[in-house]
Order: sequence, then structure tokens, then C-alpha cells
Amino acid sequence: MKQWWLQQSTRINALSLRERAFIFVSLIALCLALADALWLSPAMGAHQLQAQQHAAQNAELQRLRTELQSTPTPIDVNLPLRTELAALQQQLAEIQSQVAAAAGGSSPALEPVLAEFLRRRPGLSLVSTATLAADAAAGKDAAVTGVVRRGVELKVSGPYTELVKYVTSLEQALPNLRWGPMQLRSEKQPPELTLQVFVLEVQP
Repeated sequence: MKQWWLQQSTRINALSLRERAFIFVSLIALCLALADALWLSPAMGAHQLQAQQHAAQNAELQRLRTELQSTPTPIDVNLPLRTELAALQQQLAEIQSQVAAAAGGSSPALEPVLAEFLRRRPGLSLVSTATLAADAAAGKDAAVTGVVRRGVELKVSGPYTELVKYVTSLEQALPNLRWGPMQLRSEKQPPELTLQVFVLEVQP
């Protein structure tokens, strides 16, 4: 190897100054070409690729922002249903309170409860109501001193099946009611049902 370098050195020394300068410039150009091929060009290509990807991401992000801004504010379609449900729940709580009062023997709440159950039957209509005079409890309750019955007479008209459902709903919701005479008139349409219901009260 040393002999080879000596030979090359001898050849270079034998060249003229102009030839030496040409060789030197050629070597520098070769080194630059190798550096460009091995490092500069790949680095620039990678940089351009990253720049393109970054630009594409920015464009996509801007498009999504534009779509988001143009999207109308979502409307809560369930809001009316929730409002109606809350009102029904409140109404149900009031009915249950009235039912509990009537079942416990508080006659002033009996008539509104009967009317409320009737209102929940759209096919029925109220003909008349009447408060029955308080009297001593009859039957098995007669042995209890100081117990009186307070009642309401109700006349309701409507289809027979709806009348049956109305009476059934009262029996299920107010098991402590005492029932009086019940009369169904069907000479005219729709049929008319007259019923009497009582609650027991203990006199002080």
C-alpha cells in the first residue's frame, strides 16, 4: 500500500500546476457528488415528504373545523317528552296522595279521586255527582262505635266495556272503599251507570 501511495505521489508531482488544480477540483466535485447522493438528497426528500404530510394534515384539520362550524347545534328531541313525563309523574304523585287519603277514610278527597279516575277514561263522561249523607256504618262495621259512612253517588255514561274498566280500576286502586248499590241503565245509548261508594270515618 505504501508503495502504491509513493507511485501516485510521484505521478502527481510530475504533473503541471494546472493539471494538479484540475485534479483537486475534480476530487472536490466527486466528494460533493457523493455527499449529495448519500446524504443531502435523501435528507431533502424526507423533508419534502414530511412537509407534504404536514400540509395534508393541516388541510384535513381545516376541513373538519369548517364542517364542525357549519354543523347546526343539535336539538334535544327528547326534551318535550321529558317535560311531559315530569308533569305526568307530578300528577301521578298527586293522585296517589289523594288515593291514600281516600283509602284512609278522608271523605273530602274521595270525590276528586273518583273524578280523576274518570278523567283517565276518555270514552266516559260524568253525568252528575252527589254527596251522600253520613250515616251509621252498616254490616260488619256496625259493631264499631262511632264509625260513620260518608259516600258519593256518581252517574257516568259511556260504552259498557269502559264502564266495567272504570269500576275495576276503582276496586284495584281503592281496596278500602265500601260499595253501595250499583245500577246500569241501557234504555238509551250510551248506557248510564249509577254507583255509590263510601269511606268509613271514626267520629271523635
